[in-house]
Amino acid sequence: MDGDCDDTLTQGSPRQRLRRDSGRRAKMDAQSSAKVNTRKRRKEAPGPNGATEEDGIPSKMPRCAVGLRQPAPFSDEIEIDFSKPYVRVTMEEASRGTPYERPVRVYADGIFDLFHSGHARALMQAKNLFPNTYLIVGVCSDELTHNFKGFTVMNENERYDAVQHCRYVDEVVRNAPWTLTPEFLAEHRIDFVAHDDIPYSSAGSDDVYKHIKEAGMFAPTQRTEGISTSDIITRIVRDYDVYARRNLQRGYTAKELNVSFINEKKYHLQERVDKVKKKVKDVEEKSKEFVQKVEEKSIDLIQKWEEKSREFIGNFLEMFGPEGALKHMLKEGKGRMLQAISPKQSPSSSPTRERSPSPSFRWPFSGKTSPPSSPANLSRRKAAAYDISEDEED
Repeated sequence: MDGDCDDTLTQGSPRQRLRRDSGRRAKMDAQSSAKVNTRKRRKEAPGPNGATEEDGIPSKMPRCAVGLRQPAPFSDEIEIDFSKPYVRVTMEEASRGTPYERPVRVYADGIFDLFHSGHARALMQAKNLFPNTYLIVGVCSDELTHNFKGFTVMNENERYDAVQHCRYVDEVVRNAPWTLTPEFLAEHRIDFVAHDDIPYSSAGSDDVYKHIKEAGMFAPTQRTEGISTSDIITRIVRDYDVYARRNLQRGYTAKELNVSFINEKKYHLQERVDKVKKKVKDVEEKSKEFVQKVEEKSIDLIQKWEEKSREFIGNFLEMFGPEGALKHMLKEGKGRMLQAISPKQSPSSSPTRERSPSPSFRWPFSGKTSPPSSPANLSRRKAAAYDISEDEED
């Protein structure tokens, strides 16, 4: 069935295909340009996030897989029915909305060199000027552009193709005129002309859209700041050496880039120097990471060492300090040794034992008896005999 639908969509004249594409675009634009729904929040049922004031809640779009499968056609490929009279709609009628079969035909022209987001946004604004808009885009030729504006990067065929593939475009006019004439507006049945309202001085005129503004057919759009074809070219010219080296690396020859032999060698040398710098930078980064890791590990080791040293000092003081365990052990050992060495003393109340005097010592080979000694000598002999007997007893 999908194959049959595809065949049906691709069949018919270009005019019929254009009408079908315009219908699909109108439906998609109606969904995308729907206004936000406002809802008052009740006190008894507050909304999400605790909001109490009237909030704007964007309506959700249904998921739609219908897309544009073909680029926008050229104006010279479309059949126009000139039997129906052309009556231009007013701004009020266009803003209020026109019937589906009578869209508001809006025309926007330009060079569109190096087609960028600023071009796309301008065409998007032109497409969304009215609820039912048919956007016609005119692209000037190379000859006209080179005469009035200057040289372009892309040729006219490339610029035509770029505009054709923009999703907001319904029709493309090739070789568009620089100044819009009443004949051109009537030929393409244009209702309004969209462009930014800055006066565009060219071709000997202060503003090429002055007569369009006076006729009430001008619909202004806003320029996108920060992006333009001139800005892109300025970036390339400013960094010319960088882009020349970039393309040389990608295989373009110096002749294709219009680079001299000396500059080619210079670019190659700069490329080698940059590679060396990159290697050195990588080595520096790796060395910094290594040093950082070593510092972190050293800090950890120092902290662990401090903890272990405190623990060791505490254990040493606990063992060998002034009140340590070793001192108590020595005291206990000394006390035990003294108790073991010193004899037990007899009690003072025990009676004394009298020792009998030992007999006097006689020499065996002495046959004679010793003469009687004097009382003094006798006392000395008794004392010596007592000492000898006491030593024998011990």
